Amino acid sequence: MTPNPSLVLNKVDDITFETYDAPTITDPHDVLVQVKKTGICGSDIHYYAHGKIGPFVLKSPMVLGHESSGTVVEVGSAVKDLKPGDNVAIEPGVPSRLSDEYKQGKYNLCPHMCFAATPSADGKNPPGTLCKYFKSPQDFLVKLPEQVTLEMGALVEPLSVGVHAARVGGIKFGDVVAVFGAGPVGILAAAVAKKFGASKVIIVDIFDNKLEMAKEMGVATHTFNSKTGGDYKKLIEELGQEPNVVLECTGAEPCIRMGVFCLAHGGKYIQVGNAPGDVTFPITEFGNKELTLFGTFRYGYGDYKTAVGILAQNYASNLPEIDFEKMITHRLKWEDAIKAYDLVRAGNGAVKCIISGPE
Repeated sequence: MTPNPSLVLNKVDDITFETYDAPTITDPHDVLVQVKKTGICGSDIHYYAHGKIGPFVLKSPMVLGHESSGTVVEVGSAVKDLKPGDNVAIEPGVPSRLSDEYKQGKYNLCPHMCFAATPSADGKNPPGTLCKYFKSPQDFLVKLPEQVTLEMGALVEPLSVGVHAARVGGIKFGDVVAVFGAGPVGILAAAVAKKFGASKVIIVDIFDNKLEMAKEMGVATHTFNSKTGGDYKKLIEELGQEPNVVLECTGAEPCIRMGVFCLAHGGKYIQVGNAPGDVTFPITEFGNKELTLFGTFRYGYGDYKTAVGILAQNYASNLPEIDFEKMITHRLKWEDAIKAYDLVRAGNGAVKCIISGPE
């Protein structure tokens, strides 16, 4: 068997390098990918620090990683659109092909979803992508065009979260958007809002360095520090008008409240971030303004392809509109992968960390 070096979370505070047998093609639609670049997600850190996220609880060792790109090394006999040597972004969640949600075109809501590095209800752990070889169905891989690097391919997963939120909320040309949270998802959600035609995008956070990064990247026309800048009235003053769309990417109750209060009458509130539990919600303000609330979960049909298309269009020019590379604050080799997790867990200015390999 071919060895498959992997990064494994055994339990809280315990990550080790392990070697398993590489997966093999068993279905004619299977594709084997050699993983090249993987981003560290906030959910990874939750499992590392707490062993759970909401209903997803770690009960046994789990290969980490779900934000990955790589190169095709082998394809099943029925695969026609991909070949060895192609670079791909890996969509990490595969639903049951028999579920009602899948048949309704909402496969991201499938209760039987097999999602990389996410414990399932039966206590089993679908393998993550932080390994040398990862097997995927062909229709959950998106080929990367020449101008989209493998490093950018690792950003497709969180970028797709922003795409899904924008599509669910119907963001359109001319919208004025407030994004709460300047972490990776917030920054990328702002980028999508801009690419979808928003005339103004204000990003709200409590860290000036993250807000400055958002401006330097070209995803924000305005920024607002909610810790030092004042209340929602000051936010509106900074923007010059009330936003008609809010993308809430933090799950923090103060941000949720500010999002509702700053919205224009008839506006749309889109919840992207996960809250740690129930929150107090300003329902009277919400009702009096006739706001619309949208919930979002991961991404669905077409979102990955749209995310790749955004990157391809952005880098088709020598002067890209958005400098996505700026949000990658740390790049580490495979042998330093455990250090990478400790670095992101500690904070200290890390926005997006990319691990290379294993080779």
